[in-house]
This record gives sequence, structure tokens and C-alpha cells, in this order.
Amino acid sequence: MSDTPRAIAFARRDAIRGAVWLKDAYAMLSVNRVPWLLLLLLYYLVLGIVDLIPYVGQIAVPLLKPVFAVGFLAAAWTQERGGAPELKLLFQGFRSNVRALLPLGAFLLVGITVAVLGTAVVDGGTLVDVLSGRTKLDETVLASGDVQLAMLFAAACALPVLLAIWFAPALVVFQDCGPARALATSLRAALANWKPISVYGLLVFCFGGVVPTLATLLISSLMPEGLALPLVLLVLMPYLFLLIATLHISDYVSYRDIFHVDQAPNSPDGADGSPPSQTGP
Repeated sequence: MSDTPRAIAFARRDAIRGAVWLKDAYAMLSVNRVPWLLLLLLYYLVLGIVDLIPYVGQIAVPLLKPVFAVGFLAAAWTQERGGAPELKLLFQGFRSNVRALLPLGAFLLVGITVAVLGTAVVDGGTLVDVLSGRTKLDETVLASGDVQLAMLFAAACALPVLLAIWFAPALVVFQDCGPARALATSLRAALANWKPISVYGLLVFCFGGVVPTLATLLISSLMPEGLALPLVLLVLMPYLFLLIATLHISDYVSYRDIFHVDQAPNSPDGADGSPPSQTGP
């Protein structure tokens, strides 16, 4: 008998599901808005402290992101079973399968680095110099056709990395996958569901890019220069925090929708409301 593990089954969803993921995630956020925002603030506080560590901070942050992603997954899993997000859940990944989660962070770090460094082929290294601080970002640089093409090239190269990492933390913690199997399964599932993921991406671009830009332009055109910036911050900061929290929750919503189609939220597994350690949502 073969020892090769069976492929993990996943559903292929219609395009509209990309919008449903965001809607359902925001609905979950609305039930426990303050706990979710506190969880998000703690997350950024911890990452900010790690980033300040000399020499290793900037490398450690992407390595730890999949580990902390499990915290948001555990918080959503707990809420779905009648509990509420708790700050301690942010560190659930360190108790779950950290040896499989850290390689996901390494994959993310290496993949994004290669995508960025590869832009030197397109623009001669201008974008790399901007990101490293050697060149100042100004309107001239942004208007450069080569730099714009380099940004598109980096996005295209990074896309497979992002798709492979999308469901990988959930597959590690809920289905006890190793890092390689989790990345491969996530990539296959994401490619099979390119329609809802495309809709999801377009909506994130709209809510995260277009809406803030239009709001900034509108406020700047109506308010005196001295008041415009404070008002923009006052309006957009709460909006962006709610949006980011929604996106974190949507990781769990999309995972459940694709990998656990027939499983009811209030299943016997974890009926006590405790978050999973390695298996089964």
C-alpha cells in the first residue's frame, strides 16, 4: 500500500463567492468589533517591536506572519462556535505547529525578495533602489514607464507566492499538513478558484485603494489645507483598521468555504470553544 497521502479535496466556487467572503468576514467583525480591533492592534504592536530588533527584525517579521496568521484563524474559529476573539489567541500559532509554519514565512520572504530583485531586469534596479532607500521616491520616479512596468513585473512574479501562502497556514493548523504539502495544496486550490479570488482582489483594490484615494481628494478639495490632513486621518484610519481586520477574518472564511463545504460551523469538534491546536476546525 502506498504511503503517499491523499490529495486534500477542495471545492471550486463561483466568482460571486469572492464578494461573499468579504461580506461574511465583515459580519463576523461586526459582532465583536472591539475584540477584533484589539487583536489587530496587538498584532501590529508585536510586529513593530520585532522589527526594531537590530539585524534580524526585518527578516523575522515575514517569517512570523504565518505563525500569527494562525491566531486570527483561531479567533475566527472560536467566534464561529460561540466564543469571542481573545488577545491570547494571537499566539496560538506558537502552540500549533510552529515548525511547519516558520518555513511558510521563509517561503514568503524568499519569494517576495526574488520578485522584487527581479525587477532590475526591467528598470535597471531603480525600483530596488527606491525600496532600499538609496533613491528618493518622487513624482519623476513614479511617472517612469520602466518603474511602472517593474511594479507590474514584481506583482506578476509575487502572485504565485501569495496564492501558495493564502491557505497554507490554515492547512497546516487544521489539516496537519507539512509546509510543502500546504503550499502546493493552497496553490492548486487558489488556481482552481481563480474567479472568486479575482473578484476578491478587485474588491480589496477598490475598498483599499480607490475609496481612500477618492476620500482624500474630496476632503482636500473641500477643506482648508491645514485641516485636510487631520480630517483625512480622522476619517480613514478607523476605516482602514476595519478593512484590515475584515481581510484577516476573510482568510478563515475563504478557507472554510473551499476546504470544508459540508461542515456546519457548530460541529462537535471543538464544541468547548477552544481553538484548534493542529487538526480540524
